[in-house]
Amino acid sequence: MPRHSSRAARPALDEVDLDVVAALHVAPRVPIAALADVLDIPTSTAARRLARMQDERLLQVVGRFAWELITSSNPFELWITSAPGRSRAVLSELLRIPDVQFVLHTSGPADLYVNLFPLLGSDHEQLLTETIPSIPGIRATDSRMILEPAKVGQSWRFRRLDAERTAALEGHATVTTGPPVRDLRDLSDLEFRTMRLLGTNGRITAAEVGRTLGVSASTAARAIRLLVGSGAVSPRVEVQPELLGFPLNAIVTIDVRPRDVRGALDALAAHPNVRLLSTVTGSAPVSLAGVFEGPGALATFVRDDLGALPGVRSVQSVAGLRLERRYWIDREGPRLGGQVQDVLRLPHSS
Repeated sequence: MPRHSSRAARPALDEVDLDVVAALHVAPRVPIAALADVLDIPTSTAARRLARMQDERLLQVVGRFAWELITSSNPFELWITSAPGRSRAVLSELLRIPDVQFVLHTSGPADLYVNLFPLLGSDHEQLLTETIPSIPGIRATDSRMILEPAKVGQSWRFRRLDAERTAALEGHATVTTGPPVRDLRDLSDLEFRTMRLLGTNGRITAAEVGRTLGVSASTAARAIRLLVGSGAVSPRVEVQPELLGFPLNAIVTIDVRPRDVRGALDALAAHPNVRLLSTVTGSAPVSLAGVFEGPGALATFVRDDLGALPGVRSVQSVAGLRLERRYWIDREGPRLGGQVQDVLRLPHSS
């Protein structure tokens, strides 16, 4: 497994790079010419900056698959406690499991926080009771089912651009306009293969899909429109939060009185530091993942923002030490690593 580079070699994004990243958070598939026009930079500059960030593995636009199409059950949060000195070995084994979507090294009693998405063909009971607990070095696991998402990763925005530029980009944002795809078996072979390509490159064009799959650009465009317009695939930006000024990842669980859960979810979904937000099983029904400028910002969030929510009875937070995988993309310090390939699977015929 590649290890992290030294601090001296850490990359940085300048003002133009950050504008491009912020624009892609609003409209991941915006054409380069339109991107350049909104940011008031030459088209060649926009294309060059995006290509450089992609080539240096600082940014990738991928496609998020609707989880009900790719999973065999609801996802789970796992808090994993390793034996002393075994955390790295446990991590290595976890990253071999395609169903492991997210891994964060944490500073709390559990040293690894994991999101498990049981994929089609996987048995969630076996994963939770046999496969993962039997990994050498694991001392204990605590699992909680994710019942319902209130905010997902591609909804988070890097808020840098003014209202005028944001509004202009929203005209290029992908929107869900058609009926949802209920089953991957309802897709044609071309649509399924196009979905796989979008999963790897959320900005792929119809011409590129056509060349890859041996069809006309117009045929490929129809497949892309169906997949994106139905919400089967949602383009999302992947970039390490530390490059955007958010070096601290945190997981927060909140015990809220049942009658106040809806209000808490609505308030937290609008919070700029909250990336993921869900209702989960267990004694604390609200769980979130956030990114913060530092410990002080996390303290303010816990003390002031969560403290002001009606019905909050208790809060538990852990700071992330190192983000190892997010949305099936491994991390190598500030750079993106390999993407898990065995995620999109056709269900077995009944």
